[in-house]
Amino acid sequence: MNKIVYLGMTGDIIHPGLINIISEAAKLGDVMIGLLTDSAIAPHKRLPYLTYDQRRTVIEHIKGVKRVVPQDEWSYVPNLRKYKPDIIIHGDDWQIGPLSLIRKEVFQVMKEIGGEVVEIPYTTGISSSALHDEMNSIGTTPEIRMKTLRRLLNTKKIIRIMEAHSGLSGLIIEKLAIEKSDGLHAFDGIWSSSLTDSVSKGKPDIEAVDLTTRLQDLTNILECTTKPIIFDGDTGGKTEHFVFTVRTLERNGISAIIIEDKIGLKKNSLFGTEVEQHLAPIPDFCHKISEGKKAQVTKDFMIFARLESLIAGYSVDDALQRADAYVKAGADGIMIHSKEKHGDDIRTFCTTFRKTFPDIPIILVPTTYNQFTETELASWGANIIIYANHMLRASYPAMLKVARLILENERAAETDLLCMPIKQILELIPGGK
Repeated sequence: MNKIVYLGMTGDIIHPGLINIISEAAKLGDVMIGLLTDSAIAPHKRLPYLTYDQRRTVIEHIKGVKRVVPQDEWSYVPNLRKYKPDIIIHGDDWQIGPLSLIRKEVFQVMKEIGGEVVEIPYTTGISSSALHDEMNSIGTTPEIRMKTLRRLLNTKKIIRIMEAHSGLSGLIIEKLAIEKSDGLHAFDGIWSSSLTDSVSKGKPDIEAVDLTTRLQDLTNILECTTKPIIFDGDTGGKTEHFVFTVRTLERNGISAIIIEDKIGLKKNSLFGTEVEQHLAPIPDFCHKISEGKKAQVTKDFMIFARLESLIAGYSVDDALQRADAYVKAGADGIMIHSKEKHGDDIRTFCTTFRKTFPDIPIILVPTTYNQFTETELASWGANIIIYANHMLRASYPAMLKVARLILENERAAETDLLCMPIKQILELIPGGK
């Protein structure tokens, strides 16, 4: 009877290094591929381009592979204990870096079960990161982009969304990532804010801006990014207009729209008072949601209902009543807003709502209660965290400071440390150098 040789992999981008290690494994026995699921990968690296089922189909048809099993954890240990392979094979690149801790665990477990660890030289000239960058440079399709947010909701405990108001700010969100002890940290998607879109043009944040104008600017972000986008739809306008908006956004590959249950003249929520804020009648807003859901062509586009009860001075109970009605009307998720810094009202809402609706996404925008970490917000029941205006708020002070220095010194030399070199600007833009 042949030995069982275990090989864990993501199997997203098939390259010569992957084929080489499968070939080496096949020389030692029957190859069992532990194919990491999306939920195992997403907290530590980018979400795979292909779904688990798509990746499994590809791997099953590679010569030398005898069996494919799901690996539901980033760690190999659970599957090693479950299947007790005779050998586990891995490239020697895990001897240093974040995977070195997993390597240590693997050696301990294989010793316990009487197995062997085989390390083979890492295939030089192949960089998964470089291949990933090359894939991103090609871009994405509206369908793939739109589906990604649902995939993320099914695989990640918390999803980070950052506001972008231009192609350049979108590029930062697209490319920025930092390595931490628990894996790669990056933004999962983009928030298209009506506030920052208007202010970046030097105009007030009013809902009179039509969808066509918003989409013209959003196109600049769509063209240079691949991550999912959530669209700030304000109140959604008249129901018949909202139906058109849903179809237009879906066709362009937007993953979701958030609409708020305010009525009357638009005023930013953070500056509202009980007198200024008026809430839509629950039946009317439910009708808008249900009509929007009927207008969808695919099942992947989402409509999130934004509750303004706490902003308007109403109770948490009012917010919960509205949330219950909106979910039953078809809302795919609930966004709750508050201008209170202590966050107690948000926490109470989330924990209470979660008891009734354990699987409905909760979206939070911690602009005022920003002292809480993503981990803390997730413990309340939050799924999506939106950093709603920070890119724009950061850019204005920086530009103002540079302009002031030039006026004060009558030259630009003093701004050098504050400005990005032209060479780096050109390298940032795809095809710019």
